[in-house]
Amino acid sequence: MKFGFLMVAGIFLWSSLFGTAQNTPLDRTYAEAQGALSQGNYAEAERAYVELAKLDPGVPEIHANLGLIYFQERKFDLAIPELQHALKLKPGLGKTSVLLALSLSETGRYADALPGLQKGFRQSSDPGTRRMCGLQLERAYTETQRDSKAVEVALELARLYPSDPEVLYHNGKIFGNFAFLTMQKLAQVAPDSVWRHEAAGDAYKSQESFDSAISEYRRVLELDPRRPGIHYRLGRTLLARSQQTTSADDIAAAGKVFQQEIELDPTNANCAYEMAEIDRTAGKLEEAKEYFELALKNFPDFEQSHLGLAAVLATLGKPELALPHLQKAIQLTPGNEVSWYRLSQIEGRLGNSSEQQKALLEFQRLHAQKLAQNEPAKKLFSPDEVTSQQLDAGAVK
Repeated sequence: MKFGFLMVAGIFLWSSLFGTAQNTPLDRTYAEAQGALSQGNYAEAERAYVELAKLDPGVPEIHANLGLIYFQERKFDLAIPELQHALKLKPGLGKTSVLLALSLSETGRYADALPGLQKGFRQSSDPGTRRMCGLQLERAYTETQRDSKAVEVALELARLYPSDPEVLYHNGKIFGNFAFLTMQKLAQVAPDSVWRHEAAGDAYKSQESFDSAISEYRRVLELDPRRPGIHYRLGRTLLARSQQTTSADDIAAAGKVFQQEIELDPTNANCAYEMAEIDRTAGKLEEAKEYFELALKNFPDFEQSHLGLAAVLATLGKPELALPHLQKAIQLTPGNEVSWYRLSQIEGRLGNSSEQQKALLEFQRLHAQKLAQNEPAKKLFSPDEVTSQQLDAGAVK
C-alpha cells in the first residue's frame, strides 16, 4: 500500500523549542530539517533529523518526525524504534501511535499493530488517517485469520469511501476471500448436503464448466426433488451448454426441467419466460404466448417478456396488440436497441410511417453508440439470468 504525506500537519512543529534569534548548531540543523521535510526531501530531512537526535535526544517530536521520515521512505524497521522512543518520552503523541501501528503492520507484526490500527480507524477524525488504518486493519485481520473482522472493516470502508478505487479493490479481495473460506467450510462440515452441491453447481456454472454444474444440480435434486429454483438453474445451464454444442437434446431437456419448476412454483416468471422462448424458437406460437402471458401475470414489469410477447403477437398478425408491449418495454429500459427496432417494424405494419421513422432513427443511434463504445452484452433481467431477446435476423445490414 502507498501512503501520502498526510501525517506531518498533525505532528508538533517545534519553532517554540528553539529561539528564532539564536544561531546555534541546533537551531541551524532544525531549520534545515524543517525545510527539507516541508519540501518532501526525505533524504536531506533524514540526515538533518538524525543529527538533531544526536544534539538533543530528549525531544520526543524529533524522534516522531524522524520516524515519519523513515515511514515515508518505507524504512519501516528504522521507523519503529524512533516512534516507540518518541511515545516513551511523550505518550500523548496520538498520531505517532497511529504511525507506529502502520509501521508494525508493514513489517508483518500484525498482532502488535492491531490495537493502534483499531484506535486509528475507530477514533480518528481525519479521513486520510482513518482510511489508511482501515486498509491496514483489513490486512492485519486477514493475516491473523480473523476474516469476519476483516469483512466488518471492509463494510465500514465501503460506507465511508464508496468511490475510492483502492478501497474497492481491497474490499473485493476481502469479500472474495471470505466467500471462498465460507464455501470451503461448507464442504468440510456438510460435504454431501444440498447446500454444498448447490454452491458447487453455481460455481461451476460461473466458470462455464457446464457438465460439472449439471452434475451438481442433479445431485441436489436427488437429495431434495422439490427444492425451489434448482430445476430452473439446471435448465439455464442446459441452455448454456446447448449454445456450445448446438445440441437439440439439451434444449429439450431444459424444457422438461423448466416445466417441472413451473409445476412446483407457478409464480416463477423466469421459468415461464424460458419456456416461452423455447416454444417461440420452435414455432409453437400459441404455447409461447401463454407462457409469456404467465410470466407477465406474475411480474408485470418483466421487460424481456414484453419483448418476447410482442414478437409472438407480431408473427400471429396482431401488431395492434404487440404495440403496447413494446411501448412498455421501452418505458422500462429506454436504451435497449432491440425494443426500438421491433417498434419500428410494428409501427410500419400499422401504417404509422412517422413513428416508424422515429423508432428506426433511435435504433440506429443506439446501435452505433454500442458499436463505438464496444459495449458488453446488455445486462440480463436478474441475477438469476434469463435468455435475452436479440435483434431479428437482417436487422443490421
